Amino acid sequence: MPKFNSPTRDELAALEPLERLGLADIVLVATAQQADEAFRVLAACSALGFDTESKPTFFRDQVSEGPHVVQFATLHQAWVFQLFDARCREVVAALLESATLTKAGFGLAGDHQQIRRTLGVEPRNVLDLNVVFRQKGYPKEIGVRGAVGVLFNRRFLKSKKATTSNWANRQLSESQLVYAANDAWGAMRVFDALGLQGGG
Repeated sequence: MPKFNSPTRDELAALEPLERLGLADIVLVATAQQADEAFRVLAACSALGFDTESKPTFFRDQVSEGPHVVQFATLHQAWVFQLFDARCREVVAALLESATLTKAGFGLAGDHQQIRRTLGVEPRNVLDLNVVFRQKGYPKEIGVRGAVGVLFNRRFLKSKKATTSNWANRQLSESQLVYAANDAWGAMRVFDALGLQGGG
């Protein structure tokens, strides 16, 4: 199988940005009613983009209490779940445990570990897109940025400030919502472009 190189940071920086989901396409899920409404839509999908966010840790042996946010996306919309409410946690757990719903994302091993600890469930039918690219001959972890560069010849925008922000805040900022939603949406766009089953 041929070996393909992931785009370099400079190559990605030279690309035009990929359009992102805006706030109008993002649903914040923080209450039981919002969770039930989201579940009706998401449980009917065959595949979703998926990611999690956790408050950063700052010490070597500090254990993350995350995930604090779990996000799912179709090709046109994203749902950002905060996990303070018990019903929000139940709905996220049910979606993650679903064997019929494909959850696609990047570098999900750490997410799995945190989900087991925080939500007490074993995620099922989860597809790590890094593995798909590795099978196609790309080295190591290509990540959503590299995958978007390869498939769309576009630069995937990620805010470093949002990455390291406090995801345990009860009030998420607009930049946090956009960041979280687009992480899941980017994975869904890649999943769809690869022609994998489902397509949501």
